[in-house]
Amino acid sequence: MKNLESFPPSLRHLSEPSRALSSNDNGIGKPVEEEYLDPLPVIDFELLTNDKTKLEEACKHWGIFRLVNHGIPSTLLTQLHNQAQQLFSLSYHSKQASCNATPVRYFSGTPALTPSGTALKSGSEDINLLEGFNFPLTQLSQFQSQLPVLESFRVLMVEYGKHLSGIATTLFEGMVKNLELKLEPSGSYIAENTGYVRVYRYPPCSNTDAGLGMEVHTDSSVLSILNQQDQVTGLEILKHHQWLTVKPIANTLIINLGDIMQAISDDKYKSVAHKVKLNNHKERISICYFVFPEEDTKIESSKYRSFTYNEFRTQVQQDIKTIGHKVGLARFKRP
Repeated sequence: MKNLESFPPSLRHLSEPSRALSSNDNGIGKPVEEEYLDPLPVIDFELLTNDKTKLEEACKHWGIFRLVNHGIPSTLLTQLHNQAQQLFSLSYHSKQASCNATPVRYFSGTPALTPSGTALKSGSEDINLLEGFNFPLTQLSQFQSQLPVLESFRVLMVEYGKHLSGIATTLFEGMVKNLELKLEPSGSYIAENTGYVRVYRYPPCSNTDAGLGMEVHTDSSVLSILNQQDQVTGLEILKHHQWLTVKPIANTLIINLGDIMQAISDDKYKSVAHKVKLNNHKERISICYFVFPEEDTKIESSKYRSFTYNEFRTQVQQDIKTIGHKVGLARFKRP
């Protein structure tokens, strides 16, 4: 494996010669054999207000879509990816040390993460085969890193965050309008101060028995915005009991609805199950933005008992600690 010392010790064994390949679909769905097919619906951000039907269909039937003409400069997306590569190429110990006592957190090989990027210990030996950094966007102006590459990335992330907040707000308002919901104030449901970005690196590994880069899950967010610029496959979504590969296409974004959006919509919109498989030959870097309601915002739904986001998050964290995995919306389902 290239630059082995930059990977956490828990991931370095993945450079060993591979054994026989297996399907490794975690028992959920059947893997699709077609290579590099991209089945996702495409939404043009510039035409969003004129094409409500497309957005409605994507949210109802997929819970995920590709966004084009989103307004983020391609130069910024390229710079983010290049800087992320440099950041991850640092030694494991440098990455750990660089995030002591700062809002930015480094993590690796963990079964789950809190919104602050802190590992939750479940008692399980299974881990997600990844490493990453957690950037709380509203706190980034409050510190400067002594590590030049991290400081450069922080500056880019501040600019990137401004774009993400605007995109998320516009998309959410479009969804709420399609659902004919009366949410006041809408800003408490998609609160800018809750937004954070996780930057992930997944090691290459041709041995599919080794495990998943990220386990099968749904996001707990209102929505998530994924930037995968490196043309390395790995992300898969569950659709009609089959796993579909989400093709990386430069200068596009992947919008993924989370559990809170599903609850707000009374299950009309779906929080799609997804996972990340390790690529056989190349490491994969992805940059994902998550946004949530204010902690005390009440989520009202005919399908679920009333809950605040804080109650939802607390329940998720408790389940991970006690039973080893997230249960999510099922905990709040009405009888």
